[in-house]
Amino acid sequence: MKTKPPGLFRKVFRPHFVLIDLESRLKGTRWGHIAIELFTNSIHFPLANMLVEFLSEGFEEFAKEPDRYIIIPVALVQAFFLGSWHYKNNPKPLVGNLIGPLLYTLFEIIFEGIGFFGEPQHIAYWVFSFLIGLLQQLRVYLRGRFLSILILFENIVRAGILLVMYWILESLTTPKYSSPAVFLSEKEHIFITATIFLFGVVIGLANIYASHYFIILQETAAQLKKYSEWLFGREILSKAVPDHGVLALQSQNRTVFFMDIRGFTAWSESQPPEKVVAMLNTYYETAERIWTKYPFVKIKFSGDEIMIVFPSAETAARAAVEISKETGKILKLYGLRTGIGLHSGRLVEGLIGSRDVKIYDVIGDTVNTAKRICDAAGPDEVLISQNVYTELGASASPDIIGANGLPAQTISVKGKIEPLTLYLLLVPPPEGKKVIR
Repeated sequence: MKTKPPGLFRKVFRPHFVLIDLESRLKGTRWGHIAIELFTNSIHFPLANMLVEFLSEGFEEFAKEPDRYIIIPVALVQAFFLGSWHYKNNPKPLVGNLIGPLLYTLFEIIFEGIGFFGEPQHIAYWVFSFLIGLLQQLRVYLRGRFLSILILFENIVRAGILLVMYWILESLTTPKYSSPAVFLSEKEHIFITATIFLFGVVIGLANIYASHYFIILQETAAQLKKYSEWLFGREILSKAVPDHGVLALQSQNRTVFFMDIRGFTAWSESQPPEKVVAMLNTYYETAERIWTKYPFVKIKFSGDEIMIVFPSAETAARAAVEISKETGKILKLYGLRTGIGLHSGRLVEGLIGSRDVKIYDVIGDTVNTAKRICDAAGPDEVLISQNVYTELGASASPDIIGANGLPAQTISVKGKIEPLTLYLLLVPPPEGKKVIR
């Protein structure tokens, strides 16, 4: 049974926190940005305009004019574009805020002709849209105190929508109030004007503090995301945020990759610590550029050793060959070389540790065997186990194992009663050039 995709209403109005992945939780969804734009900006003037026209014309007159309802759809269109641009990190607030009044003007001219511009509320729509759009556009380029001032001004202008629309309503029902001086001659109007202005200031100050803390939360969330990816890996973290059960200990079939530098201990003893750290950072960064091109489950560094857990033997084999080649170019400058071992099998992965301190790790004989195979690999060699070799054959990867298979050898390793049959995936010829068998 197929699940129906969510409709427009459900996309826009569903709670913003009902999201499916980590990126959406931090960045928000496209429809979430559209909904925020609609409720915090685009719908404000249209609602006030409809209310003014309804109260000034009466229900019957208002209901029979179809053009009165156009302002809500054009607000939705404006919110769609503004929200989408913001989601794509390409905000265009000045242009976007003029979409509503432009579409509304075009529709109204069709029904009313040029007399559309004789209505004060229509002119007010253009003025407020331009002012708010301009202030928002300046916010794109300015930061610090200037940003706070712009937020304050924008909220005062937005509150001014209520005051101006109230004044227009009063002038439509009582023509003498069309003069601002007459309108402000009454205490009630002065009270409303002062109250709306002060509400704009208060809401503006609240938004300044909210904006400040929102920026801090975004920066903190981005930092925590990066730190968490170091601990769990990007794939596991993305799955674990919406489903904590992903982190529970469970048995999986994985291919484990181990690589370390041959002669690292002896070399590092004769080098200053700064040079050792610089070399290791370059070594790790070079390997990272490769493994991030492939799906992986877990990364762990230990001194000069890199452990990577891959979901399949083919992925691990392709990554191993490429990593060996690229890191070899770097280590050659220091007179060093690497050895790599791969093994596939069942292991247990998940959170391991005490009640308050846990790490996401992999445990099992598959891990230990992969480490032993790595120890057995010679300089610039990539050794794979019988399990990996069998999986590569089953996945029909002739470009990896070749038409005639791979060179095999049988060795005894520490901790294993029976000797292991291993295959050379990457063989260093005498010339020092690497060849894939």
